[in-house]
Amino acid sequence: MREPLRVLHAVVNMNRGGAETLLMNLYRSMDRKRIQFDFLTSFEGVYDDEIRRLGGRIYRIPSIRNGPKKYVKGLDTFFREHPDTMIIHSHMDKLSGIVLERAEKAGVPIRIAHSHNTSSEGNSLIKIYKWSAGKKLKSSATHFIACSKEAGRWLFPDQNDYLVLTNTIRTETFLFNKMNRRRVRVQLGLDETHTLYGHVGRFQAQKNHSYLLKRFAALHAPEPSARLVLIGSGPQENELRKLALRLGVNKAVLFAGIQEDIAGFLHAMDVFVFPSLHEGLPVSVIEAQTAGLPCLLADSITPDIDIQAGLCRFLPLSEPERWEKMMAGFIVRRNERRTRLIEKRAGLFDSKQAAEDLQSFYESRSREVERYGSDYLYTNV
Repeated sequence: MREPLRVLHAVVNMNRGGAETLLMNLYRSMDRKRIQFDFLTSFEGVYDDEIRRLGGRIYRIPSIRNGPKKYVKGLDTFFREHPDTMIIHSHMDKLSGIVLERAEKAGVPIRIAHSHNTSSEGNSLIKIYKWSAGKKLKSSATHFIACSKEAGRWLFPDQNDYLVLTNTIRTETFLFNKMNRRRVRVQLGLDETHTLYGHVGRFQAQKNHSYLLKRFAALHAPEPSARLVLIGSGPQENELRKLALRLGVNKAVLFAGIQEDIAGFLHAMDVFVFPSLHEGLPVSVIEAQTAGLPCLLADSITPDIDIQAGLCRFLPLSEPERWEKMMAGFIVRRNERRTRLIEKRAGLFDSKQAAEDLQSFYESRSREVERYGSDYLYTNV
């Protein structure tokens, strides 16, 4: 029996971020007798144990935070010790340019760059370094994938032939369940007199939590039973807790941390609010719509995120009063949280078909290399 084709995914860690959750959705849906995922990371992640149970391998190299030289040395050491690597699929933003450049030098034949966003995070120096690294993508990658057209145009400005692989979820998990709603609300100390606003995302500048807290504080004064639950963790958490205190809503804002039962929390919410400064195609918004939640989104987010079930509203961040008014009035009744339309439209974002498509992509590329050699890829990108 032939061994499964192993695909190496380069990520920072395997925590519950959007790209990482997407990878796990695909991994769970993949035929693992044919395709196995391995992960090249710098830190431990919450998905590590599950990855190992599914048959995946996890490798550690020094983080880019320890300096570019140590990072490059770590990459070179890894590829030297694993000369049989056939496919590397990098999810490192513009830093994929460095990852794939070192993979090319080591002779890895299939090198995939995957764009999950439309802008980079970090200070000016970090952004300059990322810009320089991103310049290497055109020459070092053999294939290009993006979660949306906007994400592709941003990371691959010189490419017109990238594959758009829409972010997907395990649909059945997120369809509304009233027992989940009751269970999580009891856990949070809430009943049906409370309107629960919610957000899922890492506490970093991109997610714009401070804007969300200010909008919530404005509507909380006339609606004291309102609550806001924030799911996630990150470098800005302490700063945001202090902001909630200054705004006088610290007792109404629930910092829930990293949660495994995202679906249950979405079922408990009444409105999902997502004022990000930039995004690729955020998985959490697909999950929220599948849960039947009305979603208020910054108009900087691609309209492709809308599953066309009447649940999305896009608003400019420059109009805070519109956000506050819409937050207060945009609530879907519970008996409308799971409808045939939602099930049908959300089904288009189910991970099973995407996993099959990606599996075929990996297998066909590897067969091309086995038959024609790696040079074939450069004329058939």
